[in-house]
Amino acid sequence: MEVVPLVALVAVSAAVAGIARRTPVPAPLLLVAAGLLAAYLPGVPEYALDPHIVLPLVLPPLLYTAAVDSSYLDLRANIRPVALLSVGYVLFATLAVGYAAYLVVPGLPLTAALVLGAVIAPPDAVAATAIARRLGLPPRITTILQGESLVNDATAITAYKVALAAVVGEGAGWAGGIAEFLLASVGGVGVGLLLMVPIHWLRTHLREPLLQNTLSLLIPFVAYAAAERVHASGVLAVVVVALYLGHRNWQVDFATRLQEEAVWRMIAFVLESVVFMLIGLQLPVVLEGLGEYEGVHAAWYAVAVFLAVVAARFVWVFPATFLPRLSARVRAREPETNWKAPVIVGWAGMRGVVSLAIAFSIPMTLEGGEAGEPFPARNLILFLTFTTVIGTLVVQGLTLPPLIRMLRLPPRDVQAETLAEAQAQNAASAAAEARLEELLEDRRNALPAPLADRLRTVMERRRNSVWERLGAVNEETGESADDTYRRLSREMISAEREVFVALRDERRIDDEMLRTLLRRLDLEEAAAFRESAD
Repeated sequence: MEVVPLVALVAVSAAVAGIARRTPVPAPLLLVAAGLLAAYLPGVPEYALDPHIVLPLVLPPLLYTAAVDSSYLDLRANIRPVALLSVGYVLFATLAVGYAAYLVVPGLPLTAALVLGAVIAPPDAVAATAIARRLGLPPRITTILQGESLVNDATAITAYKVALAAVVGEGAGWAGGIAEFLLASVGGVGVGLLLMVPIHWLRTHLREPLLQNTLSLLIPFVAYAAAERVHASGVLAVVVVALYLGHRNWQVDFATRLQEEAVWRMIAFVLESVVFMLIGLQLPVVLEGLGEYEGVHAAWYAVAVFLAVVAARFVWVFPATFLPRLSARVRAREPETNWKAPVIVGWAGMRGVVSLAIAFSIPMTLEGGEAGEPFPARNLILFLTFTTVIGTLVVQGLTLPPLIRMLRLPPRDVQAETLAEAQAQNAASAAAEARLEELLEDRRNALPAPLADRLRTVMERRRNSVWERLGAVNEETGESADDTYRRLSREMISAEREVFVALRDERRIDDEMLRTLLRRLDLEEAAAFRESAD
């Protein structure tokens, strides 16, 4: 792709995503709609979605950021529902949707229909995470959806490879399919387990934040490429490494964590925005090759496949939720649930760019060469994948928020979460206070009384800031005491900043000194306002 169209794509995607933040419409939906409109605007170039770029270069960093921000402990506590969705449901959807397409589309071979089923089986990691985060779903439902979306791509890609081999006549039957699935899954996890400890060791022993963050940028690509090199699942390798690093992120230097968070937030924002815009921009590419399937028949096939995708998820989710609860061990280990949770999980099955990337990777011919027999119904599979992705994003994405409001799911208990945070901070502050007094007893750590008192004051403010969120607020401003503290601190820092700039303009200090002084103020402002960003 040329530089100018690529820059334009990134710029427009970021602008649309920024606009979406000011509207009640989730960003993925607005980006897809903008892509659909832009696809037919004069002068807009054709943006072909290249699977050789999306799968190895776009998917790993998106999976990495989602997995690093996930909770290993929460995922482990919900391993049963996550596994049933990420593995069981994907395989079931491959068979159910594939067979439904085989029945609906005349002349479609069953093997090609199963390729379609595998392509559109996995819900999208980016869409699930973005919409769940925006809607503020209960923590357990959010964990299950995020956990499913982290692993299901590996299952779908493996199922796709098995179905594709059957189409081209290279399938080895059920035994070969199971063997390939085990190689991909066990191999992917194994590669992740081999890489995670040395990568973490390297992260903790590099002392330069720039080097540590350069390593951080390389990690998802290294893990993905290493696993794919041995024909294992690159997706699982990335997820395993990211979960381990996220769980032990506290052992990394604070400067690295601050810089890394900012870098990955920007990367995730840009990639997510571009990905959803690209989905909409694929419309002309998909329609060009539709050929004999154009018209009412193609529309009917699209509706039928969309309904099959939605129905298959509910058919799987409800039994997978309630049948295991017949076991006393499951009931004792997992919290109570009702019909509302599986309704939300069932309706939250939006598809995304991974499905499209896999569909575009289907070979043009059975032998992969120009002289070979054309791949059966390849253009129709592309079309049905596109319509299913758009349908789930638009129909389910737009109706999910009102559905959640209508079901009146219990919201997050903010008061209880704040109380737990305050208790944790109180315990930490007590430990810090004891450690400070222990250090000050050593003559080598002697400090002037004002500086020692300043350490105690900072520690006390950390202790009180969370408790104040539980207490009364200022009747005139609606602020807690800690809110007022942060606001006044910002005003003071702004006054200092203006003086430094004025001194630079008067040539009393140079630009290098100005940057040093401003960075010091920036760090103080970040420290004062760190709680408000949570």
